[in-house]
Amino acid sequence: MHEEAKSPRIVLVGNPNVGKSVLFNVMTGSYTTVSNYPGTSVEISSGRCKIEGRNYEVLDTPGMYSLMPITDEERVARKILLTDRIDILLHVVDARNIERMLPMTLQLIEAGLPLILVVNILDEAERLGMKFDLPRLEQNLGIPVVGTVMKRREGLDELQKTIAFFQGPTTAVGPYAADLEADIERLSSLLSADYSLGARTTAILMMQKDHEVDELVRAEEGEGFAQIAPVLHAIKFARRADLNLQISLERKRLTRKMLEGALEQEVTEHQMFGERLSRWTMNPFTGVPLLLLVLYFGLYQFVGNFGAGILVDYLEGHLFGKYINPAVVGFFNDLTDIYWLRELLVGEYGLWTLGFRYAIALILPIVGTFFLVFSILEDTGYFPRLAMLVDRLFKKIGLSGRAVIPMVLGFGCDTMATMVTRTLETRRERVIATILLALAIPCSAQLGVILGLLSAVPGALSVWLLVIIGIFLLIGYLSAKVMPGENPVFYMEIPPMRLPQLRNVLVKTLTRMQSYFLEILPLFLIASVILWAGKMTGVLELVVKAFTPVVTAIGLPSEATAAFIFGFFRRDFGAAGLYDLQTAGLLSPIQLTVAAVTLTLFVPCIAQFMMMKKERGLKVAAAIFVFVSVQAFATGWVLNMLLLATGVLS
Repeated sequence: MHEEAKSPRIVLVGNPNVGKSVLFNVMTGSYTTVSNYPGTSVEISSGRCKIEGRNYEVLDTPGMYSLMPITDEERVARKILLTDRIDILLHVVDARNIERMLPMTLQLIEAGLPLILVVNILDEAERLGMKFDLPRLEQNLGIPVVGTVMKRREGLDELQKTIAFFQGPTTAVGPYAADLEADIERLSSLLSADYSLGARTTAILMMQKDHEVDELVRAEEGEGFAQIAPVLHAIKFARRADLNLQISLERKRLTRKMLEGALEQEVTEHQMFGERLSRWTMNPFTGVPLLLLVLYFGLYQFVGNFGAGILVDYLEGHLFGKYINPAVVGFFNDLTDIYWLRELLVGEYGLWTLGFRYAIALILPIVGTFFLVFSILEDTGYFPRLAMLVDRLFKKIGLSGRAVIPMVLGFGCDTMATMVTRTLETRRERVIATILLALAIPCSAQLGVILGLLSAVPGALSVWLLVIIGIFLLIGYLSAKVMPGENPVFYMEIPPMRLPQLRNVLVKTLTRMQSYFLEILPLFLIASVILWAGKMTGVLELVVKAFTPVVTAIGLPSEATAAFIFGFFRRDFGAAGLYDLQTAGLLSPIQLTVAAVTLTLFVPCIAQFMMMKKERGLKVAAAIFVFVSVQAFATGWVLNMLLLATGVLS
């Protein structure tokens, strides 16, 4: 233990998906442990390795984009840089996106950290026509630079030698604009304590309103902070409009300077088209029609018609309906004469007939088709461009374009999307996003079933879509007006647009499907047991009777009550119940539309509610729960009255 405590520590940092974890695994082999960082739920991997006969401790940090953190993961990674011992820092970057990632390298150099730059995924970069002169880049930056293809262990020997003979930290690579440099020098000269990121970087972070660094400086400087505070306030006030943008532009300028002579890019016709397409996706005049095409072919045709229609019809109607269900039901009926056990296994709310059937035959094909579309769009780089496209509209409802990521994720799983709202900058923005996810963003399985049902009724889908979008914008707008706070500032790096890679798409899709299925199957089975117990004890009948007047008040038959009760366990569970009602011919076109709208707006499922409680606290989660319930049925009642009065869908 004493020898390990003295081993030099290697810390890996970098953006997500740059091969950082692959490098960590290659370096440490099986000598790894994974644990939560103290006081957080963020996982940190640590391990050991031996290089040139010397033992090293290796730490793999969560993905981060800059020293100015936004997410909890970035805060943990930055805290390690602020407080932990670091002997060698490996910044791993994706060679394909080096111009986008090098500004963080400049920040790390600027902080005086003991840095080695690892330019990974060189093979794919070269296939894109990128030619690197890494010795020239090393000369320009003033730090060791090693090129690697870590998935094939290319460059590992060179990296290990560079680590073994590493000399130490470096200095800044070049000055910013004169006026910005003057303010940085003016503030940094007042810092007398020894900071792990250096006085210069500490001063810049304070200017950028980094409250964690502010508190650190306040504690370190003691009474001396009284001299720092007025200077800091004056700089913040003078540069309140464009400081972050100016710093970003300066780092981009320095990045281009560092890459001069070190990178040549052969521009192909394919890349020129990619650039044009990128601009089209962000221009409102062309971006909106492109978005509508994506929604039509991706969600409506592929998820709605193919996933919720063809696949579900085959699995639920043909495979389960004709072959699997009769065989399973017959087997258990022959196996036991015990009524309660038969009901538990294959009864109306049985583990097989409800839990397994809903999860496998109704939900999984819809979720699978959605995640396939999502992975394709993600791999092309479309989502950052979508964020830029909707930013102006989202500002009206108190959100920034960054919020498009949890909103799109919500179409896959609202529980996961609620967790991702922590990436948004302000508490106000996180609360508004949580409300909208709970109210007006249907998960993929629910959306797929609803699309499949409504597409068969002329006009029903248009009515549903208009109401859901209208409620989304109205509640967002009112929330932004009622909740105090400033509108968020939005700035996002745009990665290159590219053709999706088949392996990436398949791996992401299958991983998400597996994770989702492992999550929902136990919940569906638990819900089946609860509903079975409720039926056997008579409690379910009492709940249905108590809730039926609310359901019938919006023009639905009493049989629809069960679908809303199902929806409390899982939104997609409720949508599947609606599917059963429709196939039984119990809903008219107006009733189907009202039911679809109300169920979409209805309370978040248990899993999403627990995530809201975890992220926003019990009081906020309970308030959202009550508000969403009232809003859903109020909207359903108004919609039913309007459709009956106008004769639409009759």
